[in-house]
Amino acid sequence: MSEQQGRDLDDVLLARLARGEPGAAAALVAAKLPRVLALAARTLGDAAEAEDVAQEAFERVWRHARRWRPGGARFDTWLHRVTLNLCYDRLRRRRETPVAQPPERADPSAGPERGLAAADTGQAVAAALAVLPPRQRDAIVLCHYQELSNIEAAAVLEVTVEALESLLARARRRLRELLADQRP
Repeated sequence: MSEQQGRDLDDVLLARLARGEPGAAAALVAAKLPRVLALAARTLGDAAEAEDVAQEAFERVWRHARRWRPGGARFDTWLHRVTLNLCYDRLRRRRETPVAQPPERADPSAGPERGLAAADTGQAVAAALAVLPPRQRDAIVLCHYQELSNIEAAAVLEVTVEALESLLARARRRLRELLADQRP
């Protein structure tokens, strides 16, 4: 499907949602939920919180559907921005909540029960992503995991394409360093 066809489909679904048509909400959620959940999970590192963020993001979609005007910003760009903002709010609240004791952490070393090298690699990449500065992590997640183009990701992050490419270059360099330290 071309980008224009996807944009047209989004505009049609939002118009149907605004009119209260049966099935419009389910169709929109079916089309957008996997990417919203993936973005939130990668940003927050917590599947349950990602589900909460997705729910909040779609609540905002319902509230704003009547005001959506086709031809302006892409709906996907707006939805990704809303999702990231909700994630940022949760991350800020985490930093502001003092705890008496640090949470227990699972042993990060590979155990025989894990068995698959791919799982270990995935965990190492997730840990390395978590260490990146937020803007660099967001650039990587949007471009590599959400598969947005540089232009789309730059719009979500509200930066120029050149600034996004700089974020990506720094993030990739840092990830290589972090992952090199993980190799036996």
